[in-house]
Amino acid sequence: MLATIICCCCAWLLPIAGVIALFRTLQNGLGYVKQLHQIPCHECEFFTNDHRLKCTVCPIKAGTEDAIGCLDFQPQTAACNACQIKPHKHDLGGTRVATSSYN
Repeated sequence: MLATIICCCCAWLLPIAGVIALFRTLQNGLGYVKQLHQIPCHECEFFTNDHRLKCTVCPIKAGTEDAIGCLDFQPQTAACNACQIKPHKHDLGGTRVATSSYN
C-alpha cells in the first residue's frame, strides 16, 4: 500500500516538474529575446547591413549585446548605406546587374 502511494506521487511529480521546467525555460527565453530587441544597430547610421563589415565604427560590438547603449549611435538618415537597396539579377528580368557599391 505504501509503495503504491509513493509510486503514484512520483508519477505525478515528474510531469509537474517537467511543466515547471518548461515554463521557466520559456520565461528565460522571452527575457533574452527582449534584451536582444534592445540592440540599436539596425537603426544606426554606421550600420552597413553587410555581413563582412557590420559597423564602420565598432565592427566587433555590432549586433551583439555589447552594442546596447553604444556611444557612437547615430540615427539613420535617408542616404545611409543600410537604406540603399541593391538590385539583384533576378529583379531585372534575368539580366546581370553589378551590385557594387562603388558608384
